[in-house]
Amino acid sequence: MPKKANLTSEKPKSDPHNLDPQLDAQSAACQPFMPALRELAMTYQAFCSYDEPHIRELGLTPPQFDVLCTLGNTAGMFMNQLAEKTLVTKGTLTGIVDRLEQKGLVRREVPPENRRCFLIVLTPDGDRVFRDVFPAHISYLKQRFDRLGSAELEQIYSALHRLRQIFD
Repeated sequence: MPKKANLTSEKPKSDPHNLDPQLDAQSAACQPFMPALRELAMTYQAFCSYDEPHIRELGLTPPQFDVLCTLGNTAGMFMNQLAEKTLVTKGTLTGIVDRLEQKGLVRREVPPENRRCFLIVLTPDGDRVFRDVFPAHISYLKQRFDRLGSAELEQIYSALHRLRQIFD
């Protein structure tokens, strides 16, 4: 059970979750990285607000689109590979694959060399949908990304890559 917040005016004696005991709520809000963190969160929200409605117009949910496009141009992937390459958690992936299978866009195959796992492959309909929706969505995103120069794109990539490295 999570520890309840101390709502009295007294300071907690020791909080194992706070790695810097000198950091209180006021000074935490003033940390130098907070504006960058807020901008990152707002950028992600703005991107999703632009990206997700278009994916839904294409007849897919964003996680279904992610899985479909990850499988596109491949001979298929095992579930663990698919989980590593998509933005979908392993716990959610099975349900997404189930729904794509119900739509007739993917199928599970049992490879003869390893009968303990499933290979997820696009069906012919799934491949057709991939070949339609992937370029359509990239074209949609390109309208916005074309506003950036190649140097700006490289700077953004480098900054995001570095940020991801500090959390890996």
